[in-house]
This record gives sequence, C-alpha cells and structure tokens, in this order.
Amino acid sequence: MDAGIEIRKGRTADVFAIGRVLVETWRATFRGLLDDGFLDRMSPAEQALRHMERRNSLGVGHFVAIDRRTGELVGFANFGPARYATPTPVGEIYALYVLPAYQGLGIGEALVRAVARWMVEGGTVTLLAWVLSTNPNRAFYERLGAAPVETGFVGIGGHRYEQVAYAWRDLHLLIARDAGAV
Repeated sequence: MDAGIEIRKGRTADVFAIGRVLVETWRATFRGLLDDGFLDRMSPAEQALRHMERRNSLGVGHFVAIDRRTGELVGFANFGPARYATPTPVGEIYALYVLPAYQGLGIGEALVRAVARWMVEGGTVTLLAWVLSTNPNRAFYERLGAAPVETGFVGIGGHRYEQVAYAWRDLHLLIARDAGAV
C-alpha cells in the first residue's frame, strides 16, 4: 500500500467525509448498473447521517483511509456484527469504498485486513460482505480469499437487485497472508 496513506479507526468527525466518499464512489461505480435517478439524488449529508446512526449501534465501527499529503479521507470500511442471526459470532463489512482515484493502491485491502484484525481481537473469526452481483469490483473479495456463500436481493431506490455474500471462514488466514506467512 502507498506509504502516504494512513489507516486508522474512524471518528465521529469523519462521518461527513464518509458520506462524500460513499456518494462519489457509488456514482462512479454503479452508473448504468443502478437507477441513475437514484444515484443523482444521493446526498452526502444523508449518508453521513446513516453512518452516524450506525456508529451508535453496539459493536459497529469504521476504519478510514487518510491521504497524509492532503489530510483527505479517501476510503472507509464500516463493519460490525452480521445483520442476520448466525449460530456463531460472524462479522460483516457493511460498506467498503475507496475513491476511484485511489483504487488499485491496496487501500481496500488494508481496510479489510484492519477489520479482520479487529474482529479476531473481539473473538470473531468469520466475516461476510454482501456485494451487488453486478459490482465490477467483486473479484476484489475473491483475491483476498473470500468465497461466495449465499445470494439474495436488496432494495435500492425502489428497485430489487441481486447480491452475493462473500465470506472469509477463518480470518486468521487473511491476517496471516497480510504478515506474509501464507
């Protein structure tokens, strides 16, 4: 990863930048794949409010990527307990976005690994991420060792879209890969 990028735990003051990154990334990634009117109506302020509300939920957090040269927040991961009941503790990445100009630099991978370490420290070794089936970046999860385990549908802007759940069954392996052990 670029040495000019810092990964740190998110703060309440980061939510407005998180809202901006989410909207910019969705518009760049999903234009033509989701309803364009919905994308045009997305508001960074509304997204910031959603993430502020999430921060108040038990076990939910953010990691953020900061460009040290500019101080700009350029990516984030929002995570916490899986939204669906599971027999054992399972974590979930609710949102993972990196501004288009910063993609391909290892920032998304660094964010996922930060979440994995945090989950393992809390006693969770399985992690899910739901991804739109049309997302052109789906292979990212597979490159990091996640496998598709389930499909479902999500409502976005009044439309239904297929999604795929990717899972890392043993986060120790993901962390070991980070350390160069695997």
